[in-house]
Amino acid sequence: MREVSFEIREGSCHALVGENGAGKSTLGKILAGIHRADEGQMEINGVAQCFRSVHEAQKAGVGIVHQELSFCPNLTVAENICLAQLPRIMGCVDWRRLHQKAQRCLDELNADLDIRQELGRLTTGQVQQVQIAAALSTGARLLVMDEPTSSLSAHETRQLGKLLENLRRRGITIVYVSHRMDEIFRFCDTVTVMRDGRHMVTKPVAATCETELVQQMIGRDCKRFFPKHLDRVLGEEELRVEGFCSPGKFEGVNFSVRAGEVLGVAGLVGAGRSEVALGIFGVDSRATGRIYVHRCEVSIHSPAKAMKLGIGLASEDRKENGLVLGMGCGDNLTLASLKRVSRYGFIRRKEEAGAIDHFFARLKVKAASPEVPAQWLSGGNQQKLVLAKWLFRECRILILDEPTRGVDVGAKAEIYQLIDELAAAGLAILMISSEMPEVLNLSTRVMVMRQGRLVRILDRAEATEERVGQLMAGTGWSGVEEMPAGSHN
Repeated sequence: MREVSFEIREGSCHALVGENGAGKSTLGKILAGIHRADEGQMEINGVAQCFRSVHEAQKAGVGIVHQELSFCPNLTVAENICLAQLPRIMGCVDWRRLHQKAQRCLDELNADLDIRQELGRLTTGQVQQVQIAAALSTGARLLVMDEPTSSLSAHETRQLGKLLENLRRRGITIVYVSHRMDEIFRFCDTVTVMRDGRHMVTKPVAATCETELVQQMIGRDCKRFFPKHLDRVLGEEELRVEGFCSPGKFEGVNFSVRAGEVLGVAGLVGAGRSEVALGIFGVDSRATGRIYVHRCEVSIHSPAKAMKLGIGLASEDRKENGLVLGMGCGDNLTLASLKRVSRYGFIRRKEEAGAIDHFFARLKVKAASPEVPAQWLSGGNQQKLVLAKWLFRECRILILDEPTRGVDVGAKAEIYQLIDELAAAGLAILMISSEMPEVLNLSTRVMVMRQGRLVRILDRAEATEERVGQLMAGTGWSGVEEMPAGSHN
């Protein structure tokens, strides 16, 4: 990152956008005292600052809400809020003051949380509220929020928007780092674009549009994406489930996916979308029902069996379930297919290196070397690495759960193109996404779920944003219409 110069107005919500690797998070960490700038000057309220630690930044009124919600799940809400500055009396924690301080912070956010509840029992949106409260508990007047909605539902995102308005009314300045264009235009009044570590432009949000911002972020025109797989004739049925159920999660789910098809799955958080995916992949031991792969009934009681049948799952949380973060990128790529690059229990390094080079080039994975730990890659490159792992496995059925979550616009376009190419090559793809435009644009058909039940499967022509939204929410439609097994509507 170099030659970055711009101003942020007090009490504003200032967006910071750019592709992965553009320097957004690095800049936020410099503001919060995590990193130290090599040169240049930073002023807060007219006073020059050069933070050497997070503590110095906190004393100057700067707080940060990280993208990864890294708190202590076994501690209470109150303990997590006050963790940076525990009230003490005679060397011991003053629990009365700690609870008072935590409750005061939550009241300021209008957050209805039990301060004695263990953090691990909260939803992601509630943990986000705790993290914001913890930042404000240090007296922050400038709050850096790094991808705050990357793991939030649509409802939780709306709640965050109300919280941001509340913070701004109190005069708190917000630096809002995000890839989501709709949030930039809903929440922010000024936007700064960064590209390749440089400052490109700063302007009022009202004076720009999404197309212009994307072009400035990626340095080229962003043409509308038209899936090519839609022009291909669908192949035979690759996957079918009948009467699929799991107690308390989903019930009576029937659908099929054919070769060359992208079956999009839409639904609100809690609709059972991810749970169905995990059930098919053999993670949920309580899942019952019939599963057919290549028209043959199979029993899948473990991910290993699912993989043998040619099924791959790119899970919703790539950091927890998709990658071994401390392991090298190359090792992650071959991890699910070690038999293909080994003999007599020993890895054939030359063949492994050839496979890694091929898939890194095919998916445009950007890494200094295959030995670099996966945790050092950007979100977009981590997601590409997960997809590369399953492509090397040569899966014929690919389940993609939130394939572009936390991914910048450039990487998102590349992943869209890859999904389209895979479908055109004959793979059967089940794609779960919370982004409505993603589902509507990429899918051959759209399966809508609500409260653990399949509501309806829509052909592409009838899957409008309004109709899918109504089915997801249960408004404007009478009753639940389950599609018969194998139906293509």
